[in-house]
Amino acid sequence: MIKKVLTIAGSDCSGGAGIQADLKTITVHKMYGMSVITALTAQNTTGVYGIQEASPDFVANQIDCIFNDISPDAVKIGMVSNREIIKIIAEKLIQYKAKNIVVDPVMVATSGSKLISDEAISTLIKELIPLATVITPNIPEAEVLCGFKIKDEKDMVQAAKKISEQLKGAVLVKGGHLVNDAIDLLYENGNIHWFKSERINNPNTHGTGCTLSSAIACNLADGKTLAESIENAKAYLTGALRAGLDIGKGSGPLEHTYSIGN
Repeated sequence: MIKKVLTIAGSDCSGGAGIQADLKTITVHKMYGMSVITALTAQNTTGVYGIQEASPDFVANQIDCIFNDISPDAVKIGMVSNREIIKIIAEKLIQYKAKNIVVDPVMVATSGSKLISDEAISTLIKELIPLATVITPNIPEAEVLCGFKIKDEKDMVQAAKKISEQLKGAVLVKGGHLVNDAIDLLYENGNIHWFKSERINNPNTHGTGCTLSSAIACNLADGKTLAESIENAKAYLTGALRAGLDIGKGSGPLEHTYSIGN
């Protein structure tokens, strides 16, 4: 049977990130994509111009409808900015014994400003992150979670160790904000695994975090190990960047469908 992957995240009306990027990624992996929308956003490649959150009850209703009918083989969680929404998602994941949970802890904008309140971050850390099979913070998000600045690969290791104290699962610290090659660190059960790849010269990177975490979820749904899932997901992301899609007036989206027909 076809594998089923659920994304719980916000909608990006311009199609580059959030639910839309997730569903494109899931579809290209030849899996059945489902979505729970936590917020509507008015955004495009130049910025975010409005956010309208769903009510916690409606988020719960969406999750119930999915798990009571088409139980997912993996769950990817993206931006969840509201404390009550975070709490209800955690409760429902426990209720339905969800598996292969990938949490992309979207907390910090590219500019460095926080996207969610300190209260919501606290709830995310205490209630949702501990349920994850793996979390995928970038450098600014990892700094929020570990409490100190990350300047190099040594700091990435220390941050991963510190963050892992909050987890039952693993942590993937994405090193793309550092100046050297694209390098990520997986810390799993006390073991360190580095993933190194070429840095693609492409300014259009809108939705890279969403895409990577969704691709990891797809590979976990397919029965791959976590390390294999990350390796495959990074290869897919590299291809989507290398395809060189250039649309929009700002930081444009990836070419999620680059592999179709190949």
